[in-house]
Amino acid sequence: MKHDIHIIGGGLAGSEAAWQLAQRGFKVRLSEMRGGGGTTPAHNTDALAEMVCSNSFRSDDDEKNAVGLLHHEMRRLDSLVMRAAETARVPAGTALAVDRDIFSAAVQRALDEHPNVTVIRERIDALPESGLTIVATGPLTAASLAQSIGAATGQDALAFFDAIAPIVHRDSIDMDICWFQSRWDKPSAGGDADSEGKDYINCAMNREEYLAFHQGLIDGEKTTFKEWEENTPYFEGCMPIEVMAARGVDTLRYGPMKPVGLDDPRTACEEFPQGRWPYAVVQLRQDNKLGTLWNMVGFQTKLKHAAQVELFRTIPGLQNAEFARLGGLHRNTFLNAPMVLDRELRLKEAPHIRFAGQITGCEGYVESAAVGLMTGLMTAAEITGQPWQAPPRTAAMGALLAHITGDAEAETYQPMNINFGLFPPLHDVNKKSRKEAYTSRGKADFGEWMMASELVTA
Repeated sequence: MKHDIHIIGGGLAGSEAAWQLAQRGFKVRLSEMRGGGGTTPAHNTDALAEMVCSNSFRSDDDEKNAVGLLHHEMRRLDSLVMRAAETARVPAGTALAVDRDIFSAAVQRALDEHPNVTVIRERIDALPESGLTIVATGPLTAASLAQSIGAATGQDALAFFDAIAPIVHRDSIDMDICWFQSRWDKPSAGGDADSEGKDYINCAMNREEYLAFHQGLIDGEKTTFKEWEENTPYFEGCMPIEVMAARGVDTLRYGPMKPVGLDDPRTACEEFPQGRWPYAVVQLRQDNKLGTLWNMVGFQTKLKHAAQVELFRTIPGLQNAEFARLGGLHRNTFLNAPMVLDRELRLKEAPHIRFAGQITGCEGYVESAAVGLMTGLMTAAEITGQPWQAPPRTAAMGALLAHITGDAEAETYQPMNINFGLFPPLHDVNKKSRKEAYTSRGKADFGEWMMASELVTA
């Protein structure tokens, strides 16, 4: 079948993109390497949209939860992934969990039976030189194609090892304990001239607090590498904080927790009017342009999530911390999207190619599928010559797209789940009502966007 668009990768993002385009009358060639001369160690079957980790799409609550709002928006756009999830749904309280086999079979059947989709079992080893293409090959992109992507983007824009530091919601940090200051009061190079050397939030520790924290890192329960990750070496710049802690009790105080050049205002006195240097410091750096998310500098970790929450809330000023993302360290392939992709997810150096799913730096099944959905809509608009209007940033899809394509800082870009920290803030709303306010605003603005874009509601 002659095709209008070539999609490489039959995971959740590629399958969703294929569905959106096919439903709009475009001919799609969907290439999936499993069953066609290639596979990844994470997959167990050749089925499209196989879920390789959890069987959960997380919360389905669209009144108080960002991912639930994303579910709502995808359903309104007739998402294949959401259709299949309803078919395969299993009891999970307010979460949307599925029978993996039934889910995958439902996606496979819908695409196999669609007259506008041809599924080809083949491995693609290089980016096509021409023709509209969506690359949705996921976090374990085959080496040959990854090399081709690296050549097109620059190797420094493609990560093969994902060192993730925790990210904290700004409004959960206790600023009566913490303070703003850059080391030696130096403003960030090339940064905001008005920052006045106050680019970091600092959490000071005394000796007793530090020693207890250090021991917690040593004793905390750790995750282990997957089998296919075991030969992936640590990079010194990505060293897990607990590995550094194991090298010696003072290693962190000479590394990411060094206190030099930082004056704790709580210790101000006549001799030290600016305050004294603390014993150790945890620094947080702004992670998005909205200033709602702050990452813990140098805190990539293999601690299990529950252990992270328990230990990191012992840090002075973070006792009530709410985490937009917890730390991790694992093999991954993702683009530095803010650097190499435009606002329509096209490769700046080769705009006939779009990227979708986890390779763009989103995290999670639903987010991956949502980005696939948006690439389908973008490509349909491009083929028909219609201008593409992005979803509003107050909606989950718009917030996710904005993070991937420009709101995040390229220098610190890391995979991210959808969360309210990506949305334009609502400072004038009571904190207890803020989640409902985010979802109400998002639903209203998303509905208006659909009407303006002449998209049929589900």
